[in-house]
Amino acid sequence: MARDAVQADPKHYTLEFENDRVRVLRIRFGPREKSVLHAHPAGLAILLSDCDFRFYLPQGHTQDILGKVGQVLEFTEPFEHLPENRSGKAFEAIIVELKD
Repeated sequence: MARDAVQADPKHYTLEFENDRVRVLRIRFGPREKSVLHAHPAGLAILLSDCDFRFYLPQGHTQDILGKVGQVLEFTEPFEHLPENRSGKAFEAIIVELKD
């Protein structure tokens, strides 16, 4: 599995809170910014702004993610990706990662 998001890309991912059950990250991307390959455990994301992202996946596939402010996106399995903000606007979200 790829590296943890905060370790791999501290420019875009910051740790807001952590305990023995969850970890809460803040995500901030400028217009058309790209991250690096990293991993997330199961969890959910709360969009604080509209989103137009492309996820580059390790198997060579891509996945487009479109969302609206306030939307909750659930990811039930751990995954690796390299995200790109395809929008001309800044993006912000909160991720709640579940711990085993």
